[in-house]
Amino acid sequence: MAKRIKNEEQYEALRDEGYSKEKSARIANTPDSGKKGGKSKKYEERTKEELYQQAKKIGIEGRSNMKKDELIDALRNH
Repeated sequence: MAKRIKNEEQYEALRDEGYSKEKSARIANTPDSGKKGGKSKKYEERTKEELYQQAKKIGIEGRSNMKKDELIDALRNH
């Protein structure tokens, strides 16, 4: 049985931004998912070093050879 997406519009918007199907579904199915909770800067506003440290923290392999946009993509799809 296919999973049901509670907020289809939000799901599609997340997919358009490059999020994986799984992550988009998780976010779109979370209550209050449209409300910003943290005070973190957007990935695009962070330095490459900040992105690298976040990738290191969560164990993304190959991070030392990645460009900034590749780090952003890896973090979003982790």
